[in-house]
Amino acid sequence: MKIAILSRNANLYSTRRLVEAAEKRKHEVIVIDHLKCIIELEKKKPRIFYNGTYIEDIDAIIPRIGASVTFYGTAVVRQFEMMGVFSSVKSQSLVNSRDKLRSLQIMARAGVGLPKTVFTNYAKDVNHIIDSVGGAPLIIKLLEGTQGLGVVLAETKNAASSVIEAFNGLKARVIAQEFVKEAGGADIRVFIVDGHVVGAMKRQGKKGEFRSNLHRGGSAEVIELSDEEELTAIKAAKAIGLGVAGVDMLQSDKGPLVLEVNSSPGLEGIEIATKNDIARQIIKYIERNV
Repeated sequence: MKIAILSRNANLYSTRRLVEAAEKRKHEVIVIDHLKCIIELEKKKPRIFYNGTYIEDIDAIIPRIGASVTFYGTAVVRQFEMMGVFSSVKSQSLVNSRDKLRSLQIMARAGVGLPKTVFTNYAKDVNHIIDSVGGAPLIIKLLEGTQGLGVVLAETKNAASSVIEAFNGLKARVIAQEFVKEAGGADIRVFIVDGHVVGAMKRQGKKGEFRSNLHRGGSAEVIELSDEEELTAIKAAKAIGLGVAGVDMLQSDKGPLVLEVNSSPGLEGIEIATKNDIARQIIKYIERNV
């Protein structure tokens, strides 16, 4: 089988591991920079031109699309789908996951536990927004933020009002979310492949940091999920439509609450923490579907 990994950097940990796992299982693998693909549209003849030639005979793709290039990356994935190529991440599911508000709406409709969330179109009734998520402290997030950037913890009502009004003045769309104090600055990353949990870790933010992202100095340890946590993660990935997903959740007094579902989750942190060969599971998922 010939597999193409859509990645802007062949030296990234996740890309290298996927190449290694595919080659171990005797597949031919190429890494394609999706931003350098030229999309050609013609009646019943979709094609992709790359590095001086047309891409042909690809059986499956593994999209590793960065948030900053979602629009063009998704277009390339969609083009491969039009060419009859299996994608480990469907183009529409990729779009759903990258739109924070849309993904929360989809999960809420599916009955997935979520932190109480409010979104407005630059509403002036800031006090109502704050009160609706349980008052201060609360989390304020930019809709376009990624990897912990654009996320603010407002400790007081005055601070929250100032932050929301400042973002409104900049025409930056934000969501307000309840602060789950009992989570203690930690969250859970659950890795889902083909509707099954293949790894889970608890990420703890460094002292004084409420964000638990590993690249921001957080630490990770393997965790045994409860049945409710496992089912919630699987349900969230299924609702968004992702065969491969990283589901981020908080442990709360109300049960697991999903923060977001990542369509291009990194492999490094989860593989190091759990010692599981996640890349191999992704390749086996492709084999079952091609």
